[in-house]
Amino acid sequence: MNVFRLAGDMTHLLSVVVLLLKIHTIKSCAGISLKTQELYALVFAARYLDLFVHFVSLYNTVMKLVFLASSFSIVWYMKRHKIVRRTYDKDHDTFRHYVLVLPCLLLALLINEKFTFREVMWAFSIYLEAVAIFPQLVLLQRTRNIDNLTGQYVFFLGAYRVLYILNWIYRYFSEPHFVHWISWVAGIVQTLLYADFFYYYIMSWKNNVKLELPA
Repeated sequence: MNVFRLAGDMTHLLSVVVLLLKIHTIKSCAGISLKTQELYALVFAARYLDLFVHFVSLYNTVMKLVFLASSFSIVWYMKRHKIVRRTYDKDHDTFRHYVLVLPCLLLALLINEKFTFREVMWAFSIYLEAVAIFPQLVLLQRTRNIDNLTGQYVFFLGAYRVLYILNWIYRYFSEPHFVHWISWVAGIVQTLLYADFFYYYIMSWKNNVKLELPA
């Protein structure tokens, strides 16, 4: 644990809190991609298979439970809640997210740290997380009308990955033999997907104007 990882975890948690705040208080999921939320639920389900067989720390266990519970509850709200589901923009959220799953699974079978079920699922979750935001970004580009909470959610989600890259850099220089190429490459790809959004988010904040992405 270091300051970059802690900041990354808290920023990731903050992104979830912002999204849940929007859903619970406004009773709206407008601008949120169900496809991305389903991919994140799959990411956490695949990554945390060791939840009850490998104890690292209380902090680690609590964070795993929080992300699992929040991701599946968000999907449930968007699909089943009688008010929230009416605000879901299914006409624009049409990216075929399932086409991302199979390539990530095949890549995990080919490139992993150890060819065991849990390690392959861990690698699969890393690869899938790198591209899970794609349907969300496509939705924002199509609608262009981005409310503050949705913009903050995506920004904090991207900031979490940037902070984790700083965490890896710190650990690389402070810990001997710290090498995790799978996480590093996937993390860089994920961060690059946010680059365009970051630019327009910062410019909208700097100029005090409503956030809009180019079509």
